[in-house]
Amino acid sequence: MALLPILRWPDPRLSTRCAPAEFGPDLDRLAADMLETMYDAPGRGLAAPQVGVLLRLFVMDVTWKEGTADPLVMVNPELLWSSDTRVEGPEGCLSIPDVTTLVPRAESIRLRWSALDGSVQEATLTGMAAICAQHEYDHLDGLVTLDRLTPEARAEALAGYAA
Repeated sequence: MALLPILRWPDPRLSTRCAPAEFGPDLDRLAADMLETMYDAPGRGLAAPQVGVLLRLFVMDVTWKEGTADPLVMVNPELLWSSDTRVEGPEGCLSIPDVTTLVPRAESIRLRWSALDGSVQEATLTGMAAICAQHEYDHLDGLVTLDRLTPEARAEALAGYAA
């Protein structure tokens, strides 16, 4: 496994919609490297475009910082449903270091994705898992947290940011 360099916004690859991922040893290696990179960063999620790979893949683990690792790899995820109820909480992004923003997100979502073995998975996520998955899913569509803000909130968030 290897630590991968994390792109910093405004790198144009972070604004690019990703292509579907194809299964195989290269994808397995990428997912393992992404998990190692995420834990080292230390983050709760990491999407392939954040490491310069424009494929629909992200990894996440919302519990490891509390002591229980539960890594999840999502290949070619599809957002099937999101609740009308919104929650707003502070979000950071490994590609926009030292910038925390308040981003409105669906309180719960339903996703379908493939695991690395190609099996199709489906789950309803709530709480931190739902927020993290939406954040990473946005990366696959070329969006960062800043794209979810009003122009005023975006300007405020970027006031002290040094790319």
